[in-house]
Amino acid sequence: MEIPSETKKLIGQRVAETRKKYPDGQAACLPALHIVKRHLNYITDEAVELVAELLSLPVSQVQGVATFYTMYNKAPVGRYHLQVCTNVSCMLRGGEKLLADLEELLGVKAGQTTADGLFTLDEVECLAACGTAPTLQVNDKYFEEMDIEKATALIEGLRSKAGAGTGAGAGTGAGAGAKTATADLGEPTPNAEVPAT
Repeated sequence: MEIPSETKKLIGQRVAETRKKYPDGQAACLPALHIVKRHLNYITDEAVELVAELLSLPVSQVQGVATFYTMYNKAPVGRYHLQVCTNVSCMLRGGEKLLADLEELLGVKAGQTTADGLFTLDEVECLAACGTAPTLQVNDKYFEEMDIEKATALIEGLRSKAGAGTGAGAGTGAGAGAKTATADLGEPTPNAEVPAT
């Protein structure tokens, strides 16, 4: 994917602003990759090269960082990236069942994206929220002590927010709690304005 010139310029401006907060380019690498992720939805090879150039780092160093951390998507994901923890605490409190129920609700398996492009469902190892398991992360926001009823209301709220009127659970009306919970997800929408950090 070639990065549009307007987007590249905006990423460059944001990375330059962010770089000023750090002692060197290496320290600014993670935040710079977050900026790219917010603009493009995932980290492309061209994006790695851009970040390396902007931070005066070797491409191999930026590539190493981008591939080491699972929070940087290497392929496009849906508008809402659902990540279900199935590590020990979450597994013991229903994480695996929640994942299976979400697969059924969304009509996709873990690692897949719904046909409408709204949801990508992934199984993750640990979200570090063991005391409030099971945990579901949607984009950058955690939803703790989740069960399928709460998750269904959340997904219906997200569908409603996105204006999607088709698919599993569509048109059944989300509860007020789900609508409120979706207000600040920090959506990784391509070319969206990135909130100031």
